[in-house]
Amino acid sequence: MSTVTDMGKSLSPACPVPLRLHVSRAAMFQRILVANRGEIALRVIRACKDLGIEVVAVHSEADRGAPYLRLADQAVCIGPGPAAESYLNISRIIAAAEIADVQAIHPGYGFLSENAHFADICRSCQIEFIGPPTTAMRKLGNKNDAKVIAREAKVPLVPGSEGIITTDEQALQVARRIGYPVLIKAAAGGGGRGMRVARNDISLQAGLKQARQEAEAAFKDGSVFLEKYIEQPRHVEVQIIGDNTGQVVHLWERDCSLQRRHQKLVEESPAPHLPQKIREEICSAAVRLAKTAGYWNAGTCEFLVDADHNFYFIEVNARVQVEHPVTELVTGVDIVREQIRIAAGQPLGFTQKDVVHRGCAIECRINAEDPARDFAPSPGTVSYWQPPGGPGVRVDSHVVAGYRVPPHYDSLVAKLLVHQPNRELALATMRRALREFHVEGIKTTIPLHREIFENSAFMAGHVDTTFIERHWAASGKGK
Repeated sequence: MSTVTDMGKSLSPACPVPLRLHVSRAAMFQRILVANRGEIALRVIRACKDLGIEVVAVHSEADRGAPYLRLADQAVCIGPGPAAESYLNISRIIAAAEIADVQAIHPGYGFLSENAHFADICRSCQIEFIGPPTTAMRKLGNKNDAKVIAREAKVPLVPGSEGIITTDEQALQVARRIGYPVLIKAAAGGGGRGMRVARNDISLQAGLKQARQEAEAAFKDGSVFLEKYIEQPRHVEVQIIGDNTGQVVHLWERDCSLQRRHQKLVEESPAPHLPQKIREEICSAAVRLAKTAGYWNAGTCEFLVDADHNFYFIEVNARVQVEHPVTELVTGVDIVREQIRIAAGQPLGFTQKDVVHRGCAIECRINAEDPARDFAPSPGTVSYWQPPGGPGVRVDSHVVAGYRVPPHYDSLVAKLLVHQPNRELALATMRRALREFHVEGIKTTIPLHREIFENSAFMAGHVDTTFIERHWAASGKGK
């Protein structure tokens, strides 16, 4: 590996599984830049190597010396630790890509992965953006516009406003029509930002002001809309993938209901207690939505499911998801590899009938946080790192003993996955794996996960998006 240092200080861009695949290598890229860091950067590097593609990895000064960088063919420093000066700095990333003479950029998840402007710049510089077309990104990136497409595709929606709420009086009229409680949502939002629950007129007016201010600060767009608040819903998402010939398939669903403040903790497939008829309907709805939006490459359609198994579309994540390995384990599809092939102009290597769901897969997100201190971040040096192993266990992580977790980024340090023929065996394997997983030098969420996997309600699959708030206090102790 050759290393170029301090590129961000001097350069500017020259312009603004058991699945049988039918694979052609005719149009494959020769060199790809990975515009991300940590676990997902390592995941993309490995997929590129499987395809015989050279890899250029960018990194900030805070990530200099990270072990995964040695697996790339070239590593380029693009700026200081803060993301705004490195991983979110489009000029520096494009400069690195042009100097390294890459044909494509993989954005991973987070950072610039859903930034249509960045994708446009990549393609205007004759560098392929490994993701969906920008027309679809823009249509689906705004939640209100996405709802319009969903209506056209005849995908169920949560009752709510027909568009953006412009006045408090309009909001009050909508809330009284659909009934309290209502959910205020930022049109350009994500991750729970710009989101408030209102249970009466007074809390609605206060929540509108707070949501607009938060959305403006986070997304430079203070637009909000209203939806009926579904009490204790499940969060079920469908992995879709398509090529630029118009073929779109689903890779079945994942249940992501176990969350804290809208951030996912545990994901699994299949979704527990979801009737097969509903399962097929929700997956078909996701495919219809993607086709209507003209979407290709990988993406995720997210839905809420109520106690009666009614499902409602909420948003599309136009990128690969953190939890994509769950789907890889149960379908045998390498999603990142397919992303690269599709971006190179190759068709999907399989059809819908080829996608068979096998067994049960579960993922725990292991974060550098202290559950006993209200999940306070815990950056620092990892003095001891012993991940689990054995049959049915997969660990996706960039961390090794001696690695320093920087304070600038998301706190994810590992994804612990298990795959077994059924949920009972998968739960047992996860309990064993969590007992084997030992980390010292930083605090992690492993102790919380150990408690979750001993909780009787969770073990029975009776989970919704309020599960953690109802069963765990700030101390992280389960009831």
